[in-house]
Amino acid sequence: MSDQSVIPSPCIGVCSIDNSSGFCEGCYRTLEEIQQWWDMDNNTKSEVIKQASAREAAVFGD
Repeated sequence: MSDQSVIPSPCIGVCSIDNSSGFCEGCYRTLEEIQQWWDMDNNTKSEVIKQASAREAAVFGD
């Protein structure tokens, strides 16, 4: 797989886990998702990004 086909991390450098939700306040991933990111295949990464986007929308609205 070439580097261009790898899905990049959604990290934006705001790395703080919210104690009540368990989600990163920057990318809305769980600590487990963040830790496992580099071992995930692209399908799993896409699913994590979709879930994180839904979490963000739930917090901020569409």
